[in-house]
Amino acid sequence: MLPMKKLVAGATAGLALMATSAAFAEVKIRVQSVLPTKADEIVMLKDFAANVAQLTNNEVQIEVLPDGAIVSGRDIMDAVDKGLVEAGFAWTHYWSGIHPAAMLFGSPVAGAGVGIDNIAFVSWFMYGGGKELYDELWGEMGLNVHGLMLQPVGPEALGWFKEPIETMDDFRKYRFRTPPGIPGQTYNDIGVASVAMGGGDILPALEKGVIDAAEWCCPKPDSVFGFQKVLKHYYLQGLHQVVVNADMYINGDVWNSLTEEQRRAMEIAADASMMRSMSYRIYENGKALKDLTENHGVILHDTPADYFPAYMNAAKASLEKNAAENEFFAKVWNSMREFADVAVPFWAGAQSANASLGQAYAKQLQK
Repeated sequence: MLPMKKLVAGATAGLALMATSAAFAEVKIRVQSVLPTKADEIVMLKDFAANVAQLTNNEVQIEVLPDGAIVSGRDIMDAVDKGLVEAGFAWTHYWSGIHPAAMLFGSPVAGAGVGIDNIAFVSWFMYGGGKELYDELWGEMGLNVHGLMLQPVGPEALGWFKEPIETMDDFRKYRFRTPPGIPGQTYNDIGVASVAMGGGDILPALEKGVIDAAEWCCPKPDSVFGFQKVLKHYYLQGLHQVVVNADMYINGDVWNSLTEEQRRAMEIAADASMMRSMSYRIYENGKALKDLTENHGVILHDTPADYFPAYMNAAKASLEKNAAENEFFAKVWNSMREFADVAVPFWAGAQSANASLGQAYAKQLQK
């Protein structure tokens, strides 16, 4: 027989091993995207997943699934809410039909009408009360979901056309792919025939003549979808999505089952993802724009001047209408306006200097 001390020591070691094994039990979270695997958003989502694994000592493993792997893209939020899949990945404005305030977090039309760009949006989200309101959104929507904001992008390009457009009258001749929800509705409000569809459907629709012009995002994602094969006239300056955020939605029960340390690690990785995504996109879009104009015959144009007041006025009317009809929408928009009153005069002034500096260099390259 073993001495009592050895028996006790062995039992203690066994219990410690069991405790360690339990502490490091793997949590697997499947996240289905509304995008195909080739999209840049998926590249950065996998980057986020890798950071979560590292920060949790591989306790939390996130598996990224493409559009349609479990449910269709339009059903992903319902599937997450019901627990059919642990998480989803999309743009929050896609769910504006459930609650109009989703637009203010996913794609605040025309910079929420108060001059907020994608960088200022992150400032509002982190320090101006935005995150607290974002956490309230899911309850307002009646969903058993916890959201993590991951990828603030913008401003998005106005889009692609088969011929140059010089005025809004030219623009109104086209059936134009737009985002769903309020940004797309605002195009309808100014007389543009807005057609909402998923990214993978745009090129086939252009080739078949279902639509005549389109927007998706920015040079890199647009080129991945191949719009340059059909359309050659490209306009960078748009107002419909000055800010647009891709987020991860986790089933509330799954989120609550994580330890406090695991949840905090995911939040830290999400904050990092916001900066990493913006940084990644600046360089990738620059490379793509250079390739499009130098190797694919794409012609870059300035957006017609009469587009800006037309879209801004329609966006303002839409924002005011929704604020009058929905208390939570008004609460979020008022928070944005209070932030903008303080931050935008500084940031707009600083950015104008940055833009002038960049334009001066860009013009040197054209010589």
